[in-house]
Amino acid sequence: MLNSPLSASSTELVISVLSLVLSQGKPLDRAYSQHFSGLQLVPAEQARITIVAGDILRRLNLYCYLADIKPEEMERFGSKLLNVWHLFHGLDLPKMQYALPVDREDYASRLAIAQNQPVLWDGCPQWLDELGQAQLGDNWVQERAALNQAPKRYLRVNELKCSREQLVEKLAGEYVLTQAVEGVSTALEVLSDSALFRTESFKAGWFEQQDAGSQLVAAALDAKPGMRVIDACAGAGGKTLHIAAQMQGKGRLLAMDVEQWKLDKLKERGRRAHAHNVETRLIVGSKTIKRLKLSADRLLLDVPCSGLGVLKRNPDAKWRDTPERLPVLMELQQHILQSYSRMLKVGGILVYATCSILPDENRNQVDAFLGANPNFRLLDDESISPAASGFDGFYLARIERIAE
Repeated sequence: MLNSPLSASSTELVISVLSLVLSQGKPLDRAYSQHFSGLQLVPAEQARITIVAGDILRRLNLYCYLADIKPEEMERFGSKLLNVWHLFHGLDLPKMQYALPVDREDYASRLAIAQNQPVLWDGCPQWLDELGQAQLGDNWVQERAALNQAPKRYLRVNELKCSREQLVEKLAGEYVLTQAVEGVSTALEVLSDSALFRTESFKAGWFEQQDAGSQLVAAALDAKPGMRVIDACAGAGGKTLHIAAQMQGKGRLLAMDVEQWKLDKLKERGRRAHAHNVETRLIVGSKTIKRLKLSADRLLLDVPCSGLGVLKRNPDAKWRDTPERLPVLMELQQHILQSYSRMLKVGGILVYATCSILPDENRNQVDAFLGANPNFRLLDDESISPAASGFDGFYLARIERIAE
């Protein structure tokens, strides 16, 4: 967290970012991009802005309660919210020109009340708390608390370019302090406040920024050099590039998605990473899948999901989403698992993965698929708990095709 107040200009940027997210429904990363592009911000100040905006969104209802404002009033009363945020964290108030004052007595009274309301204190909307309790029971309380914490920064070493030890040494020469993550052979935790994407190591393709829990998904695929591998929901390709490194650049790696711009981004990242065995293909309909029937040795289905395991990193989602979205996503997950699994060879292995911690999106989906498809069998599965691991939350299941 900060050890000094934001500057006046930075408070204005935080309010503008939050207004875009809360009033116009923009994803947080795009709000950052819109406001930071063209500005000559030093990396340290940009980091301070993202720290504050992210923390406010992780516990938005708490800060709004303390400031006695509504989220949709951010543009008008954002200065009051920023003053409350500074008070909450024991900082001097920022020197804003037209800041709305905070009634200290009312603030203290509200703070005392909030401390005795765990759901509010954890920054959890009511719909999400009810869903979490229904899905996870007593385990939800610790997961709820974990999801309001700031995410740690993790890197994935690109083993096409270097070893983890070489990356540690090279980053240290660029004043970036890191340490190895136990249990995740490709992961480093960043310990210093550094501008990672301005390092020569990043420009040379030695690493990608990727949560340590996310790295366990591609690791479970266990792709080997010379295999034919399909990443069927590749997106911008973080896991695709990890698989390419597993394959040592040998064999065929097909990255597929329904959105071309994501595949274009993947191509750009692949060039930097020297992942030369990656081929991209747009999914334009069921024929795209049918043409690849029984062709893959390994198949990754990192399906669209609620994203409730990555709320630390994407806190805006819990103020934008509703419980009505979950059944729609579950239907899509069922469709992808049933349809895309046709691309797997007999004896091949698919990994079904989500960035959710809800059983309905995870093991329950796998059990339903296996019940309808006796030609597949479950090898093993794993739930990565934010509370237990400190990582983002993920689920992965390894499934083998045993017959056509």
